[in-house]
Amino acid sequence: MSRRRSNQTSGCDEFRQASQVNRRQLLQVGALGALGLGWGGLQAQLEAANLSQLTPRKKPAKACIFIFMWGGPSQLETFDLKPDAPAEVRGDFNPIATKVPGTQICEHFSRLAQWTDKLAIIRSLTHDDPAHLSSGHATLTGQLAPVVKSDADPPSSKDSPHLGSLISKFRPNQAGLPSFVAMPWKALHPAASGGEAPGQHGGWLGSAYDGMLLKGDLNDPKWRPQGLGLPDNMGLDRLESRVALLKMMDAQRASLHESLAGSAFDSHQTRAIEMIGSPHVRQAFDLTQESDATRDRYGRNIHGQCVLMARRLVEHGVPLVSVNWHNDGKNFWDTHGDNFNRMKNDLIPPADMALSALLQDLEERGMLEETVVAWVGEFGRRPQITKNNAGREHWPFCYSGLLAGGGIKPGVVYGASDKHAAYPVADPVSPQDYATTILHAMGVPTAETLPDRENRPHHICSGKVLQDLLI
Repeated sequence: MSRRRSNQTSGCDEFRQASQVNRRQLLQVGALGALGLGWGGLQAQLEAANLSQLTPRKKPAKACIFIFMWGGPSQLETFDLKPDAPAEVRGDFNPIATKVPGTQICEHFSRLAQWTDKLAIIRSLTHDDPAHLSSGHATLTGQLAPVVKSDADPPSSKDSPHLGSLISKFRPNQAGLPSFVAMPWKALHPAASGGEAPGQHGGWLGSAYDGMLLKGDLNDPKWRPQGLGLPDNMGLDRLESRVALLKMMDAQRASLHESLAGSAFDSHQTRAIEMIGSPHVRQAFDLTQESDATRDRYGRNIHGQCVLMARRLVEHGVPLVSVNWHNDGKNFWDTHGDNFNRMKNDLIPPADMALSALLQDLEERGMLEETVVAWVGEFGRRPQITKNNAGREHWPFCYSGLLAGGGIKPGVVYGASDKHAAYPVADPVSPQDYATTILHAMGVPTAETLPDRENRPHHICSGKVLQDLLI
């Protein structure tokens, strides 16, 4: 039987669970009423017995690391293998046992198999949009793109805000660091006419909520975060004098011309200057502070070092870090051809190393309970293998994703697919549900609306909270 329930039902369940009391407590309350204690005294006794606390006991997560597997990982080669399916469906890989009895994942995720007791594996993600760009928007924002089923529409001001932009709105960082950091690029698809995926910026919230983009290969020993360093011939004193001159010029310019774009630029400029002058900020972005052993454990590659950087940033107070799977021209998750060799040799090994190292690191540092970890792509792959090139085509109707930490129930499998991993047969989960659950776990009021730049209201979420996935 499906565990899927309406929001109204889930809310009633929360109320019942929060207000459950044992028989002795109820008798005590009744006795107090019979003795004539007024409501004030009765309320005090109720609070002492913890009977009037109807709010969830779990504290909201402090941060989220959103690992976006751009391109669409195959569910049949990751977390929903079908060993009994026909050969043209099941593929070349075998399932292996994990730390959770009865739960199997792909044999090439051998490291992650030891950490499944920390994971919620979702096997019933589903939607009907086969286009990379518009389904990427839904994944990163939890809202449908302005134009659905389209690889031709690039980012625009009509996009919904990235989850990180929403977090920036509700939980602005006061520690000098940005509230939202993405790396190592803005996901784009070279074969899509629209190019860059929409939904990776502030959208209708405005460019002030775009977040910070860390570009480049973080595994390169020469890599440094752009914008956080000074030229060799400029010290902080010289920078401050130039800043004072710029402020004077800006004030004169503002008296002649004001625009929203200018205001957004000024706020970004101010934040950049504050970051350059802060040792705390520069330390947060310094991967050389990590031991060689730690860097090796995450993987000496772009993805591994990005995930390690994400851990450093949330440790220093950044609420949301998005790691977008990179494109180096070879190991992109869009496996239309040579699916099995590419998954085995190029894609799964760095993903396995980075995610397992992250879970271990967060657990050992006491950070996992307060950090949501999300691992998901924009869709899955078609169950039937393409004969002429051993590839799998786009398939949004059923795919897998992961959640962990931050109030997410560990060691569970949520939802189920049919015998070919083609369609959900229990507990279907939309990208909107997935994103709404993350925001809820972080304490964002998911039922609220926010005004855009023209003061028009927008719902920040359009999915339901997956209550069965929460502790």
